[in-house]
Amino acid sequence: MSEESTPSSSVAADELRQFVERAERLEEEKKAIADDIRELFGEAKSRGFDVKALRAIIRLRKKEEAEREEEEAMLDLYKSALGMA
Repeated sequence: MSEESTPSSSVAADELRQFVERAERLEEEKKAIADDIRELFGEAKSRGFDVKALRAIIRLRKKEEAEREEEEAMLDLYKSALGMA
C-alpha cells in the first residue's frame, strides 16, 4: 500500500482541498468587494467629491481618537518646523 493512498493522507488531501477552495471563494468575494468599492468611489467622483479626501477621511475614521490626535500633532509640529504652518 503506497503512502499516497493511506486513509490519513486521503483525509489530509480532503482538508487541504477544502482550505484551497475556501481561499479561492474568499478571493472571488474580495475581488467583487474591491469592484464595488471602485464603483462607489467612481460614483462619488462623478458627483463632485474628491476621492483622495474621502479615502483620507475613511483612514482617519478607522483610528482611535488618541491615535488621530497624536498623528495630527506630529504633522503640525513637522509643518511648523518646515515653515508650512
